[in-house]
Amino acid sequence: MSTPWETTQETLAGGAMSKPEEILSALGGAENIEEIEGCITRLRTEVVDGSLVDQAALKALGAHGVVVAGTVVQVVVGPEAEMIAEDIQDLL
Repeated sequence: MSTPWETTQETLAGGAMSKPEEILSALGGAENIEEIEGCITRLRTEVVDGSLVDQAALKALGAHGVVVAGTVVQVVVGPEAEMIAEDIQDLL
């Protein structure tokens, strides 16, 4: 059974971004990330500027929820959280 997060590190044919790249972009880009880690079902992220986080884009990518409190962002992605966080860390 596939999930919305199944695309991992490989860039898709035609130059499309991978899910981790799309999530990173929706979080405001690499320069906006202070720290990111997977925690059970969430991506816990510390960002430089919370206003750069595109919550609608994260939800369109399959996030079950997004919580932004200042510079702390939690993205509910399901049990793939740790794998996605590792893939994003590899991009930083």
